[in-house]
Amino acid sequence: MADEAAVLRREKLVSAREDAAYLRENAVDLREREIRAAETLQAASADQTLMMQQANEKLVIATIEAHKLAEQVKTASVHLDSARQVAEKANRAKSEFLSSMSHELRSPLNAILGFAQLMESGSPLPTPTQKGSIDQILHAGWYLLELINEILDLTLIESGKLSLSMEAMSLPDVLLDCQNMIDPQARKNDIHVSFPQLDRPYFVHADRTRVKQVLVNLLSNAIKYNRAGGTVDVTCRAISAKRIRISVQDRGEGLPPEKLAQLFQPFNRLGQETGAEEGTGIGLVVAKRLVELMDGEIGADSTVGDGSVFWIELNLVAAPQLAGAADKPFALLQAQVQQGTALRALLYVEDNRANMQLVEQLIARRPDMRLLSATDGMHGITLARIHQPDVIMMDINLPGISGIEVLKILVNDPATKHIPVLALSANAMPHDIEKGLAAGFFRYLTKPIKINEFMAALDLALEFSKAELDGALTQHPCDGG
Repeated sequence: MADEAAVLRREKLVSAREDAAYLRENAVDLREREIRAAETLQAASADQTLMMQQANEKLVIATIEAHKLAEQVKTASVHLDSARQVAEKANRAKSEFLSSMSHELRSPLNAILGFAQLMESGSPLPTPTQKGSIDQILHAGWYLLELINEILDLTLIESGKLSLSMEAMSLPDVLLDCQNMIDPQARKNDIHVSFPQLDRPYFVHADRTRVKQVLVNLLSNAIKYNRAGGTVDVTCRAISAKRIRISVQDRGEGLPPEKLAQLFQPFNRLGQETGAEEGTGIGLVVAKRLVELMDGEIGADSTVGDGSVFWIELNLVAAPQLAGAADKPFALLQAQVQQGTALRALLYVEDNRANMQLVEQLIARRPDMRLLSATDGMHGITLARIHQPDVIMMDINLPGISGIEVLKILVNDPATKHIPVLALSANAMPHDIEKGLAAGFFRYLTKPIKINEFMAALDLALEFSKAELDGALTQHPCDGG
């Protein structure tokens, strides 16, 4: 029994030792795992730290790049602003130059065209030889004025300063105006021009004056570059419910494709520079810009030996409720005055002697009027206060103070504020006219003088002056003595 117990104890001891050995092995294995886990964690931590460091480095680099980019943007913005200021300064300088050029050219043209118009309609009438010379002077003068206007138009368009008066305008009325304007040139060149008989009164959304300018330019070219005894056909065709095309077809020599591609380029006359026909190559460029500003399109097709077709497309609109009356021509008439009627007085303030003499001769044709004159603004103000003229007309660029400053003084003086003041100036840019009308001029006339326009404005001012005087007498009747 004792032996069995001893054997059992030995077996239990062996089993315990085996268990202990197993536990020791498991403990070592667990320790090794813990070590490996710690190493893995440490490695992961190192990788993460490295990644964070790399991310921080990239962030720093990105921040630096962002700062550099911001500086570049700032520098570019400064350069852009500087360039814009330079461009604006250049545009202002160009506008001022063109305004000055226009003024300087219009002043002598005023004398040339004004006196030529006086001689043409003078009494006695000029002889046929004199009439031919006068016609040449007038033709050259009006052509020079046309060139000045085209250059100014092109400049205003390119600078974005040209304003349009868009309205629903009658296309048949405009075509009739164009026909009347172009007929003399067509007869002179022995060209037959046919205009369409429209089946209904089309209306287009456009600037009436500018549409006439474009069409007359196309018609004039079609006549100039036609063959002897040729024809010009004007047609209209609605190409959709909202669009109409006006075409001007001539029977001239036509244009090859390489010249057709050069149309609408400034100062490019397509080899006609040495020809007999006048031109600068500006008209078609201005026409293209104007049509595009009116949301239209312009183009041309041509066949060598068979002529060319120039066309414009404009947007159709519904007829307006009240259609404006067409401009009526004003006939230059001698004023009739009854014996004993008091003369109306015009005060003209002008420092240019030739311009003064021109107006003197114009007023000499008005037996109902007498002329007062002043060569500077202050003298003009003094004469206005003393003589109380019915109408005042003045230049803008006067010695001492300008015509606008004179106007302010007259308007603020109770003794003269009722007198209508007309501007007659060679400052003919649109912003000059707007500035003058905003200052309070009754009308703003530009040089060179167009006699009918001059007389019409003068009559309107005289009517206004009489109405003002009648109103004042009604409010403050004089007591009988």
